[in-house]
Amino acid sequence: MRRRQFLAGGTTLLATAVAGCGHPSVVLDMDEATAADIANQVSISPEPGSAEYTVVSAAIENASSTRRGRSELFDRTDTVRIGDSFYEVSETPLESSEVTVYEVRLDFDPADSTAEIGEIAYEELPAADRQRLDPIISDDNPPSGDGYDVGIGYGTTQEVGDGSVFVPEQQYDIIVHNGDRYRVGVSTRTTTETEYRYEATAVTSGVDSFADRVRDQYLFTLTGLSEAEREVVEEAIDGGYFQDDEAFRSVTNRIREHEGLDVTDSYGTWLLEYEQVEYLTYVEW
Repeated sequence: MRRRQFLAGGTTLLATAVAGCGHPSVVLDMDEATAADIANQVSISPEPGSAEYTVVSAAIENASSTRRGRSELFDRTDTVRIGDSFYEVSETPLESSEVTVYEVRLDFDPADSTAEIGEIAYEELPAADRQRLDPIISDDNPPSGDGYDVGIGYGTTQEVGDGSVFVPEQQYDIIVHNGDRYRVGVSTRTTTETEYRYEATAVTSGVDSFADRVRDQYLFTLTGLSEAEREVVEEAIDGGYFQDDEAFRSVTNRIREHEGLDVTDSYGTWLLEYEQVEYLTYVEW
């Protein structure tokens, strides 16, 4: 698998992609970077209607916005693109409280398909249930085994609303779909929900202008390489370098001396220039 195709999507995706291909012990991968690539690497562009888009748009319009949720929205980056404008978004936790979270479980091959509470045809389910169950029910080869085969997170009663026949009160325990009978169970757990406040500060408008700001902070030039180091870099550009040898360590140590776009204890992404070409460079060590 060519890992470089994932580079613009962020280092987390990169690490996952590599893991699925038989993870090498080390990686140096260099992908030529346009202004759009740089912008995509250090910002997110939420889809209209998403929670991220909603809270940022409201914060831009009203100076701040709030939401309640069980996790942060902006854990990878706090730079958000709305249209052609870029914003730094702050996410501040306020009050927290305990909430009940519901999960609906399906058994596709129950040993006993007799309804104890009641049965319902799948097409008669409310939209709130069908939109959650459709991806599972529509699978031509659903999972099967002993007991419940799959669990679908419904969230809190506030998230579900009053349209479900399973949450918060279970009204049926058998679904009939195309002649098959599926058993339904509902489980709950208690977790913490937090109210977050969001504020958005305008950074700049336009991809080129934003990319220039990133370059000003992060871009450095990789020069003065030995012949062995140059071979490592050329192979990294061509498709990736995966040998833990002296030349690899020398090159990556040079890279790691500079501030990276996104760096952890074992991998990171940098923006560098090599022979007058800019590269988004991913390193695992």
